[in-house]
Amino acid sequence: MNSIFWLAAVAMILIAFLIVLPPLWRKRDNTAIDDLDQRNIKIARDRLVELKANKASGGISEAQYDEQVIELEQALSDDLEISNSSRKSDSQGRWLVYVLAVAIPALSATLYTTLGDYQAISRSNDPSQAAQIGPADSATPSPEAINKMVAGLAEKLKKEPKNLEGWLMLGRSYKMLQRFPEAVEAFAHAYELAVEKVEVMLPYAEVIALSSDNNWAGKPQELVMKALTIDPKNLNGLWFAAMANAQQGDKKTAVGYLRKLEAALPAESPDKQQIHELIVNSESALANAAPASSTKSAASSGVSVAIQVSLAAELQANAKPDDTVFIYAQALSGPKMPLAIVRKQVKELPLSVSLSDAQSMLPNMKLSNFKQVRLLARISKSGNPMPQIGDLIGVIEQATLADHKENKIIINDRMK
Repeated sequence: MNSIFWLAAVAMILIAFLIVLPPLWRKRDNTAIDDLDQRNIKIARDRLVELKANKASGGISEAQYDEQVIELEQALSDDLEISNSSRKSDSQGRWLVYVLAVAIPALSATLYTTLGDYQAISRSNDPSQAAQIGPADSATPSPEAINKMVAGLAEKLKKEPKNLEGWLMLGRSYKMLQRFPEAVEAFAHAYELAVEKVEVMLPYAEVIALSSDNNWAGKPQELVMKALTIDPKNLNGLWFAAMANAQQGDKKTAVGYLRKLEAALPAESPDKQQIHELIVNSESALANAAPASSTKSAASSGVSVAIQVSLAAELQANAKPDDTVFIYAQALSGPKMPLAIVRKQVKELPLSVSLSDAQSMLPNMKLSNFKQVRLLARISKSGNPMPQIGDLIGVIEQATLADHKENKIIINDRMK
């Protein structure tokens, strides 16, 4: 038994006794009650004398006298009964002292025996036990701990190759770590086990595209279209389908999928307005589309912007090496959808990248369509492309593409 625990337990029980028992044990002072009885009796006697005098003088009749005497006796009786009850409750309440003196320790010991662990104190000071605490006990596991967990899961799945949930978890973990080829392999195993599950097809398609510079042609698009035949209103599937068709120059089909996505999004979704603006701009571009030859000319224009990204020294403690860094360009007005975007990691900073039409998400929303753009670099702990409160960010509010100079972004602020 741990002596520290039992000393603490006994001390707390004694403190409970000191709080609960003294008020019950303390004898109430009945002097005030006795004085009140005597005063009530004196008042009743004086009132009786007044009534007799009033009857003798003819002020009240015999019947009225008898009635008021009865009322006076009843009132005095009630007052004296209240006092006696107070004395009785005072003496009777003291039995609780003996009950609580036994019940508190007994109940505490019973509950702790059932629910507690008296050895927890000694284990918390034992390094060998502390080393066995799992990742769930840490709110923010280190990158080393995450890699160790992922490696452990991969080893486990070698012995359990038909564990679908395990392969999905491993694929998501590799994706979070931006180990896309390994993520593709993990999701491929999951897909072999569940070829008709939308929740397997779509992440599988995404990591294949990510592993090939966000190229959705071929296998990714096939998986997306298969998923949409099973679940036509799947939000991720509709977005992936729009990107795949836009990359191949089929703007009209891409807009069709965006319209379905807009209709499927909940009214309160913050993405609904952005999707609507994207649809409006895309349809406007379709209506004013230039001949195919001029489109090809624009596509081969070679427009690009050079960016150097670094993280301010005062914020370096707030970012982990494996946190995702999104570097992208936006139009100065209109939809906030990136015109071109690349994904890196904090451990690669400082770094230099070049954004061009090759990183565009939609053909009608690309760098070559704009003369000036807004440049951003954002660190996302969640890896989510959508900005979130707490993300670290750096911005160049206006950059002219024709300058052909390297734009230096310092990540020195936090999104609020």
